[in-house]
Amino acid sequence: MSTERDDSVRDDVYSKAVRAGKRTYFFDVKATRGNDLYITITESKKKLRSDGTPSFEKHKIFLYKEDFEKFVDGLNETLQKLSELRDSDVNFAENTENVVALPSGQYTDVKFEDLDS
Repeated sequence: MSTERDDSVRDDVYSKAVRAGKRTYFFDVKATRGNDLYITITESKKKLRSDGTPSFEKHKIFLYKEDFEKFVDGLNETLQKLSELRDSDVNFAENTENVVALPSGQYTDVKFEDLDS
């Protein structure tokens, strides 16, 4: 016999909130009904409505166990590159020769199957 409370206790395993200026990042470990673990990463940004009342804009990423290693590898590689770029003498604010500006609301066509190559 399962209750709603039992389901919520089983679902939430661990949570870490990181406050960063106007944003808060939540790193949550959750469990499925089959007891598999997954991670959600949520960015929450406080905004003010036109009437002055606060609201929160949220973006969430679900990261499943079969992707943990590749995600961490990609993040570590990106952080390493960031560190290298910070140590370089390039002024990124002025170096825009490879940046393509798109009209507002227009997005690039990304083929996700090409990302592995």
